[in-house]
Amino acid sequence: MNTIYKTIAFLFVLVIILACNSEEIITNTTTEIPEPITPKELNYIALGDSYTIGQSVCETCKFPEQLIKSLKNLSPNIVFSLKIIAQTGWTTSNLFSEINIQNPTSNYDLVTLLIGVNNQYQNKNFLLYEKEFPELATKAIALAKGDKSNVIVVSIPDYAYTPFGQRTGNLAKISTEIDHYNAFAKKYCVENNIEFVEITDITRMGLTNPNLVASDGLHPSELAYSKFVERILPKASVAIKN
Repeated sequence: MNTIYKTIAFLFVLVIILACNSEEIITNTTTEIPEPITPKELNYIALGDSYTIGQSVCETCKFPEQLIKSLKNLSPNIVFSLKIIAQTGWTTSNLFSEINIQNPTSNYDLVTLLIGVNNQYQNKNFLLYEKEFPELATKAIALAKGDKSNVIVVSIPDYAYTPFGQRTGNLAKISTEIDHYNAFAKKYCVENNIEFVEITDITRMGLTNPNLVASDGLHPSELAYSKFVERILPKASVAIKN
């Protein structure tokens, strides 16, 4: 009889031990739920003319929209807010005036500036660009929280290499003057430690590769803008991490 009692007692203790071990295993294997990641919000403002507003391409085809998409692919946890101040036909004077009228807040993490083609097309005195481009660059820096490393200047496309440009009969004049504008802007940017991205050579392939020109025969196509973004993206990705 004593043996039976001992056996029952042993089994009872064994059951208790196994139950405790089982509870410990369950406790140790419980997965902790990670804290949700709060998306980081960044503001981007694009300043310019028809090349920024994306004349003759779809709403999401313009280079600022494509740039945001590419940046999101690199940083999925970032939410971008895009503002565009640009209009077809704008000169440096038009852009500067509209910035002053809209008076956007100076809280942008990224600013792009592409302006000048209409100064050339409308035969404005080059002295006007020499005066107003630096003013626009200064304004862009102010909008970028005063941080020039968040500003990217994009070179002016060359419309001589489009069907429209070919009809003007002034191909050499257009290209020479576009080079003059770009040389001034690049020199200013280099001297003031502002990023300058060259895309003019891409647009000069518009005759050999018609897919780089929009349906209007003048402005860059979605494909051309995607190539712009390939060059702008490395600079922009650095800027948003600053």
